[in-house]
Amino acid sequence: MISNRLTELLGIDHPVVCAPMGSVSGGRLTSAVTRAGGLGLVGVSYGDAAFIDEHVAEAAEAGGVWGVGCVMFTFDDRPGLWDKVLGYAPPVVALSFGDAAQVHKYVASATDAGSRVVVQVHDPEQARVAVQAGASVLVAQGAEAGGHHRTLATLPLIPAVVEVTQGEVPVVAAGGFADGRGLAAALALGADGVMMGTRFAATEESLATTGFKSRLVSARTADTIRTHAFDVVRGIPWPAGHPARSIGNDFTRTWTGRDAELTAQRATVEPEWAAAVARDDTSQRAMFAGEVLDLIQDIQPAAQVVHSTVSEAEEILAGLNQRINGRTSTA
Repeated sequence: MISNRLTELLGIDHPVVCAPMGSVSGGRLTSAVTRAGGLGLVGVSYGDAAFIDEHVAEAAEAGGVWGVGCVMFTFDDRPGLWDKVLGYAPPVVALSFGDAAQVHKYVASATDAGSRVVVQVHDPEQARVAVQAGASVLVAQGAEAGGHHRTLATLPLIPAVVEVTQGEVPVVAAGGFADGRGLAAALALGADGVMMGTRFAATEESLATTGFKSRLVSARTADTIRTHAFDVVRGIPWPAGHPARSIGNDFTRTWTGRDAELTAQRATVEPEWAAAVARDDTSQRAMFAGEVLDLIQDIQPAAQVVHSTVSEAEEILAGLNQRINGRTSTA
């Protein structure tokens, strides 16, 4: 078992976090990860009341150490939904994609409600803001991640964020992690755990559709593309500089790089696109996935993902010690 500041602070057994992926990380997946000893997070994302009442309620009923992931800038436009989330008393609230004022506001509110607050950051300056705001944990997300991200790669980002925290706040690495090799690497870089999205999307308990899960297994990393097309067609005003990594398909090939045209034609395109999503048409639907697709070979139970990640990391770390000591002794 890997015990450190993260596991002790949150009261979890393993330093493995399920990313709060909207429409993928529901109550069932969250509860499965939590029961396995990791941290499960319901992906509330854009603040849908019905989704909150179904999936946050399910996670709350299952109990343990679980949480809710919220995209900050979207909650400002949905009065009442933030209070609805906090009404379920989540032990952990994970915040992402907000400006400095929003980080301070939502961290303070969640802390006052009794939650541990996790804040996702993409560069050292955002890390400084989150620490100043009182975040309990930072998630350093690199550009290898699926879904929305910024530009800095995970490998140099992790130690840069760790330096900002000066050891006072645990850091979770995100973007490019799917197994124990990644966890071992993150720990070596100074992080206290990993957040995995694509690997947990490809689990039995995730809300990903049959078609989406099939593509997660069959697609490769080279098939991913960074695009704004799915945000434009959905009418979601993501700030500039936040593309989303998705498995490429006919829709991205048609519309990526044509944001203005898609905006102008949205009234016509969106109904047809929504109908395609409803029938799980993978040539059209969004399939957010990270650069770990080359490592995704099957659909697994969430508990198996948690346990295999930790056990593999333990073996790797022990093996590294043996290799280093062995080479030293024969030098």
